[in-house]
Amino acid sequence: MNWDPAHLPDLTGRVYAVTGATGGIGYFAAEQLASAGAEVILASRSARKIEAAAAAIRGQVPQAVTGSVAFDLTSLASVREGAEQLAALPRLDGVFLNGGPMNLSARARTQDGLPLMTGAHTVANVALVAGLLAARTSADRDPLRIVHASTGFVQQFRTEVADARATSRTGIGAYIRAKTLTEVFAYELDRRVRAAGLPIASVVTRPGVGVDAKTPQRPGIRDSTVAYRRNPYTPWAQGKDAAAWSGVRALADPDVVGGEFYGPKKVAGLPIRLTPSRHTSAPSPEVAERIWTGLEELAGVHLSVARS
Repeated sequence: MNWDPAHLPDLTGRVYAVTGATGGIGYFAAEQLASAGAEVILASRSARKIEAAAAAIRGQVPQAVTGSVAFDLTSLASVREGAEQLAALPRLDGVFLNGGPMNLSARARTQDGLPLMTGAHTVANVALVAGLLAARTSADRDPLRIVHASTGFVQQFRTEVADARATSRTGIGAYIRAKTLTEVFAYELDRRVRAAGLPIASVVTRPGVGVDAKTPQRPGIRDSTVAYRRNPYTPWAQGKDAAAWSGVRALADPDVVGGEFYGPKKVAGLPIRLTPSRHTSAPSPEVAERIWTGLEELAGVHLSVARS
């Protein structure tokens, strides 16, 4: 279908969870979904920020329905609690795995001692997905879309990953490695749920470049009380509201299927279907299995994708 981010399909009755929903891309994805009638579950580690985000959404969409789940992506115990709460919802149509801290120190660690980028951006989401899959293997459940946020750096700076435990010397290298692992996991997840005949679709997105200078004002989200970040890409970039379009399309477009990849053609623009990177979408079966097993071990989970 021709996709217009300004005129979304009616999402009344749908329920979507968005991690990192209290700022930036995650907030605007939640606002856009709510504007189309969806109930949005705001996920973040701060209950106070969740309240501020819900208020900002109601300021734009007075009739918006929001819920909340508070958990910390730097703690696997907290993620497991969050997964249990999401799995217990009466309905969940999709989850946008968008959250994650952006501390680019190569020495930063999660509460579980994992490198911060891999731990919070990849391993935490593996644990979250495992919790959802455990409750979603019955054939009579409604379809579920799992949308994984990646970055254009994965294609721009190709990084070979054969070991989920490997680290990088620089923060940006660690971030690219984490998102590369995310893509390998996302495509392998789609292959496995498809083979099992489960009503689950795993989709990858990239946002392009979203910058504060072009992001619309929202109280407590983008205003004078929130730290402003300069970005050298600003002349060519878009606001974080537009950077959210890819995730929203991956969740809400009825024509999207598992294994696809969506984002702007370059650093900004409308979300279109893109060609996945072969090194993440089509690694050797041995590498895919090694990464899958390694991420399971790091997350302390077993990802069951068999039909119950």
